[in-house]
Amino acid sequence: MKIIACYSNKGGVGKTATSVNLAHAIATSGKRTLLCDLDPQGASGFYFRVKPSRKLDQAGFFKDDEKLARSIRASDFGDLDILPSNQSFREFDVFLSQMKDPRSRLKKALAHVRPDYDVILLDCPPSLSILSENVFRAADAIVVPVIPTTLSQRSFEQLVAFFAEHELESGKLHGMFSMVQGTKRLHEETIAALQGSFSGMFLSTRIPFTSDIERMGVHRAPVTETAPNSAASRAYQALCRELMTRIGAD
Repeated sequence: MKIIACYSNKGGVGKTATSVNLAHAIATSGKRTLLCDLDPQGASGFYFRVKPSRKLDQAGFFKDDEKLARSIRASDFGDLDILPSNQSFREFDVFLSQMKDPRSRLKKALAHVRPDYDVILLDCPPSLSILSENVFRAADAIVVPVIPTTLSQRSFEQLVAFFAEHELESGKLHGMFSMVQGTKRLHEETIAALQGSFSGMFLSTRIPFTSDIERMGVHRAPVTETAPNSAASRAYQALCRELMTRIGAD
């Protein structure tokens, strides 16, 4: 069983779109998949038409195995379940800071449901916090969407530096380029610069900037379902195959 996190310390980079489409693509390949939404905005659950789990608070998530398991909802797609978030998740950091060994609690919380799935995918909020450190330790792989622009490049560099400073496993980081516009010279220059500076850390698949991805909020479904033959869908399918091969989960 693999735990894959989709994380960025910068917002607006396509993190949730990547989480939703990766989860759907992994499940479609026949692997039992749980998409765990850790972002209190609850976008992943929204895309799959799953209502927030209002009764799952911080104590239930981290201390009550049965309550956590009961909060998991089936999606409309085979082999894909959703653990939706709610607004109380915004207090996770405060709650974790009061617990013993606060940086390893997420892994312990997920241990109860791990036997039921081949892959657990975490959609994470954009912050560097106690919760994100839990994610870094629990995940076998961390997919980091990067828009090929200067600020997004800077955020990725800061994340790599954080891993080095805190002696975390940088080999878990798998950068991927999101919202790519091939006609923009800046995008190509930024991609070349990041691939040169972080050789081997970036996946080769690029996710294009397309209206099909933007329409996910209208359809409330992954683009891999609503537009399976689109450039965006093909890119997410390719990303799924590349990532699963890289981490030995294919």
